[in-house]
Amino acid sequence: MTKRIDSLDLVRGLVMVLMAIDHVRCYAGQPAGGPTADIFFTRWVTHFCAPVFVFLAGTGAFLHGRALGDMSKLSRYLVTRGLLLMLLELTVVRFSWTFNVNYRQFTLFGVIWMLGCCMVLLAALVRLSPKTLGIIGVLIIVLQQAFAALRFVVPQSVAGSFGWLIEFVYPIGLETPGGVNILYTIVPWIGVMAAGYGFGAVVVRAPVERHRFYRRVGFAATALFLVFVGVALAFMPTEEGTPKIFLALNPPKYPASQPFLLMTLGPTIAMLPMFERVSGWFARVFTTFGRVPMFYYLLHIPAIHLAAILTTLARGEGVHPEWYATAPYTSVPEDHMWSLPVLYLVFVLVVAVLYVPCRWYAGVKTRSPQRWMRYL
Repeated sequence: MTKRIDSLDLVRGLVMVLMAIDHVRCYAGQPAGGPTADIFFTRWVTHFCAPVFVFLAGTGAFLHGRALGDMSKLSRYLVTRGLLLMLLELTVVRFSWTFNVNYRQFTLFGVIWMLGCCMVLLAALVRLSPKTLGIIGVLIIVLQQAFAALRFVVPQSVAGSFGWLIEFVYPIGLETPGGVNILYTIVPWIGVMAAGYGFGAVVVRAPVERHRFYRRVGFAATALFLVFVGVALAFMPTEEGTPKIFLALNPPKYPASQPFLLMTLGPTIAMLPMFERVSGWFARVFTTFGRVPMFYYLLHIPAIHLAAILTTLARGEGVHPEWYATAPYTSVPEDHMWSLPVLYLVFVLVVAVLYVPCRWYAGVKTRSPQRWMRYL
């Protein structure tokens, strides 16, 4: 059991570290993908982060409920933690991104907000069997476009004032109030978390049985994505200056499309047996990050922001808070963008620095865990 849990922490820690590449990219001013392979894959490799983290959050909820042995306690935990995450998104996380409190100019409902919303919703569903909840999750993912029909549900009398709230559920093109940016919607992510919860029942099976499941589901999902790539290469129109393979490898993420989730979750699930065998310093480092994911997340954004300020100062460009006033949608002028070597150097330094407090906190959680530590 311990080794299996460690393998999930390892995967979680790996994607959390990869996530920092994309967040450094935001402050570097580099585009989210591009016509050249180096810029494209700098962004592409980080696509695995949100799907894997949300999926494993569902799996973690199942394992926590199994340890508690009480679905009522699990529901209370999920509601409490979910509301805390939503609050953190609008306070600590938002300030860390922008270093300002001008909510009229910019308010981001990002991945932590979405994670909190999904936990609150999951709290109402955990009394269902893991298999049933997993099937519901998969159906939400597969049928997600059906939620676009919500546009026909809202009466015209309220559409102008409150109809935009549907954008939190699924994007249907309604205009949000000024400064409000909804990056991650509830659908399909609640489906990903629910599927991860159902997956938890597989994680606790005997090694031979769970490994067989991992390979079958993981390789099947990956094969389906490769079929999508083949169809896209055959029929997708070419965009000038962008290789067609880049377009095929970059399915829609906002909201997370079915090909996007096949591309990210399929290979991850297929490789889980391998992650159970990984050991040594590599495993120790990434498992440490994976044991304290929220602690790491809350530290890494202000650390990257501060590193960006120090980098611009070292380059003789001064301090420019206006570039980051709406981060992660930064507005770094093209002639001030960092090169990729500088981007990756800052990424490595930030992660190396963060390993120290994360290792300390992981040790504290292990040696003398407190009740509140379950939430951070």
